[in-house]
Amino acid sequence: MKEKLELSNLKQEFGKLIQDIQNIMDDARIASARALNRSILFANWHRGRRIVEELQDGNARARYGANLIPTISKVLTIEFGKGYSERSIRNYRQFYLDFPDFEIWHARVPNLTWTHYKILLRVEDKKARDWYLTEASNQMWSSRTLDRNVSSQYYFRLISSKGKGKDEVIEEMKEKTSGEEYRNISPEEFIKSPIVTEFLGLPKDNGYTERTLESALLDHLQEFLLELGKGYAFVERQQHIVTDTDDYYIDLVFYNYLMKCFVLIDLKTTKLTHQDVGQMDMYVRMYDELKRPEGDNPTIGIVLCSETSKDIARFSVLNGNKQLFASTYLTYLPSEAELLREIDIQKEFYLLQHPEAR
Repeated sequence: MKEKLELSNLKQEFGKLIQDIQNIMDDARIASARALNRSILFANWHRGRRIVEELQDGNARARYGANLIPTISKVLTIEFGKGYSERSIRNYRQFYLDFPDFEIWHARVPNLTWTHYKILLRVEDKKARDWYLTEASNQMWSSRTLDRNVSSQYYFRLISSKGKGKDEVIEEMKEKTSGEEYRNISPEEFIKSPIVTEFLGLPKDNGYTERTLESALLDHLQEFLLELGKGYAFVERQQHIVTDTDDYYIDLVFYNYLMKCFVLIDLKTTKLTHQDVGQMDMYVRMYDELKRPEGDNPTIGIVLCSETSKDIARFSVLNGNKQLFASTYLTYLPSEAELLREIDIQKEFYLLQHPEAR
């Protein structure tokens, strides 16, 4: 007790000096970590470059052929121990091939690690890879988040969620990630379908209630916000709205600071119905009248359901509505074929809802 009291008195007396020294130590640790990370990245890139140069040499191909990488792995493992498996050697080679201008990239995204880059090596599409690279840096994605977004085809779901052509969406995306201000934003740019929620751990057969789904989403709120996209902030669950005649409760309320509007989400574990759309239409109208602050954009309503309906898209108030949307969710990571099939279904649903986008 006496030592603790003495330490407390010393901290009070020399508080600023101690804090300054701690700040210097923290800065040194950060600088050391950055220097180490840079060193590892450039070492791996130069390793890859040397391997590519050797493979491109005709004599090397004649001497070693397909055995070059296994040979390098064997020798380096004997000399230096672990860290030089065949897979690692191939990663070095692919790193150089995918990022021949790595010095430029590293200057733009210095906060990414070798683990990030190994994940990016799985992305064959260059436009997608560059987008993931930029987003991972700008949004400070952990390697785990990047891995999940790559595995769930986040990029391709994003560009397929809109009614516009693929090339136009990609160009818009490049502008948005180049540091320019967001302006003339349409809600479609921020609303994806399908939404992949495998992190919830829910069964694939929808054997759960809406309340269970809601609780699971809130238990994994950080992952859900990342899945929703840019600009979302959580406001409240089961938000209570009182009118002159009744009480209403909205499942989930978010605010998107880029769209500058509230986003209401109603959860359904079944196929979309016209009653679901009508209920959300009422919620949006009530929110605009009773809750929306002056200067905000109109409220957006999303019915998050297990399956959409072409008839609802064509014949309900969803048709042509700029404030109402329906998105599906998948409680598992789909295969590429399953994902493409679901994307096609949701694209057709969107075009039925917005025939002018065809």
